[in-house]
Amino acid sequence: MTDFADGEWHRLHRATPLFRGGITVLILAGIVFGNLRERLIELFVGVPGYGPGADGEFSGDPLDFILRENLVLAALGVALLVLLLAVGGFWLSWRMHTFRITDEVVEVRSGILFRTTRKGRLDRIQGINIARPFIPRLFGAAKLEISVAGNDANVPLSYLTSRDADALRREILLLASGARRSAIAGDAEAGPEHPGPGPGVGVGAGQGPGGVGALLEDRAREFLAPELDPALAPPEAVLRMNPGRLIGSTVLSDAMLFLLIAGVGLAIAVGITGDALLLIGFLPALLGVGGFLVSRITRSLRYSIASTPDGVRVGFGLLSTSNETLPPGRIHSVRVNQPLLWRPLGWWQIAVNRASRSSQQGAAGQQQTTILPVGNLDDVRTVLRLLLPDVATDEAMPLLERGMLSPGGEDGFTNSPRRARALRWFSQPRNGFAMTESGVLLRTGAIWRSLTIVPFPRMQSVSVRQGPVLRPLRLAAVHVHTVSGPITPALGAIDRKAALGLFAAVAEAAIRTATVDTTHRWRASTAAPLTVDGGDA
Repeated sequence: MTDFADGEWHRLHRATPLFRGGITVLILAGIVFGNLRERLIELFVGVPGYGPGADGEFSGDPLDFILRENLVLAALGVALLVLLLAVGGFWLSWRMHTFRITDEVVEVRSGILFRTTRKGRLDRIQGINIARPFIPRLFGAAKLEISVAGNDANVPLSYLTSRDADALRREILLLASGARRSAIAGDAEAGPEHPGPGPGVGVGAGQGPGGVGALLEDRAREFLAPELDPALAPPEAVLRMNPGRLIGSTVLSDAMLFLLIAGVGLAIAVGITGDALLLIGFLPALLGVGGFLVSRITRSLRYSIASTPDGVRVGFGLLSTSNETLPPGRIHSVRVNQPLLWRPLGWWQIAVNRASRSSQQGAAGQQQTTILPVGNLDDVRTVLRLLLPDVATDEAMPLLERGMLSPGGEDGFTNSPRRARALRWFSQPRNGFAMTESGVLLRTGAIWRSLTIVPFPRMQSVSVRQGPVLRPLRLAAVHVHTVSGPITPALGAIDRKAALGLFAAVAEAAIRTATVDTTHRWRASTAAPLTVDGGDA
């Protein structure tokens, strides 16, 4: 455990200025040095062919002016002053960047001339993400971002030591769960989440016992360590993505389909016109789409989903890694969809609506709202049990599966009547809804299948709409309102009486469950951690 959650002000990793801006300065210095190497050779080595021309004059660039006017010492002094100011600015920025964690908020203060304060309430935390970019990861550092409900409300802490970031996440989640500080102190013996380096390991470490050898050993152990401590999630309870399935889903994606159609069109154009130069114009698009597809694959390597005592952990990445914990009660809706090209292979994708936006990019270059980029039906069952354990129960799972696979008919869903076929040519038999004890299911699409699940406690409102097109057909549309995101829980072209019945039932269930729901404060009433069944991995 750490001492960061004591309500006092603390500072970030001492190498934070290097990670946030110092590396850029070093790169610029290397570029300048590379451009001046010929001048430096002439000044210090005296190799013929460098320096002034035959007439004794320089070419007229700034360095030539400095040499001609004998201002070398002055220029070196100015360069040294700029360097000292940059170093001083970085150091002062680090000194002025502090944070604290109280029983109610996470607060960050930063800025030298213009001060900025960001606060995030613990009861509004939607997730905590830890990103380890490759360069900071080499030095045992990580970025911790606290996702808070609202637009641009996240609180970033860049950077902390890797082990401190894991321990701090655990403390914040414990406080957000409703646990008392006494419970946190009593839980300190549980040890760190991540088998990474010890406290203080990072840039400048290695002076202790073991020196540089111990530091290198710590770095190697951290790179090879599992993303999750086996004490938190046993390996058999961790769902991992099949690499072949990942590559196959990328090949069968919309981007690849666009690339294929564009390539065929280009080949036809070249064959008709005989102008091979058209291929040159297509090359940038080919490189851009190809790079995007390769990035989607590499970012999704080592993808894993698992249940921890404080929520669902989603992690991915090979060299630069990212993992986020989604606490219980923070998922507002879930969508399971199946693109047309994936149907013969039985692959699905799962996305969620959350009350926050992470600045970190998700796996496969997608938003962090994509929880399962690609998986089979068993994977879908497991992830649904992790995300919505109250909805995806053993009793309700057959209904959920029919919502994904059934073509319609008498399958437990109230589907659109035949008169809706004028508006839903293909999807009318599947277009329908169903209710469980804990949520409402909205099923759409016959070509691109989709099932949306909204838990009752997370609903904000429900509406029924009947416009001039729906009214003559005695049809209506229902919209279940949640937080904004990639999912819009709406269903159109259903029977008017069925829509009114759904409106009344959903409104009553939302009020009833909201008054008794305690998932958002999952440790408030018990000292024991909440465990979520991880299902079959």
